[in-house]
Amino acid sequence: MTKINTSVHSSRRKSRKAHFSAPSGVRRTIMSAPLSKELRDKHNVRSIPIRKDDEVSIVRGGNKGRTGKVTSVYRLKYVIHIERVTREKSNGQSVPLGIHPSKVQITKLKVDKDRENILGRISKGRTERAERRKE
Repeated sequence: MTKINTSVHSSRRKSRKAHFSAPSGVRRTIMSAPLSKELRDKHNVRSIPIRKDDEVSIVRGGNKGRTGKVTSVYRLKYVIHIERVTREKSNGQSVPLGIHPSKVQITKLKVDKDRENILGRISKGRTERAERRKE
């Protein structure tokens, strides 16, 4: 069987190297999060790169079910920080817990002009692909 995408390596070593030495713009797309059912139906988009001020709910892990606003997107560590999702240190100081974007679901988008364009582009591509399949 031939490779579908020639720009992606099959080698575990090379794939890991590409992932962990990816530039910030590539990390942005890797750090995409799925949209909630309501948003998915409204925008016809399955997932979108996460950004600060999006509202999310955690769907996996010990903090499952908790919701909050994204306070920071830490691209270097591939994690996001959510308000009120913290951990107490031994000295009593609270620090934000890093959560991977794939383990959350976006419940409310912060939509501006650029984000609207992105949603429109993705939605347009999805509808065109659906029409091509019908033929």
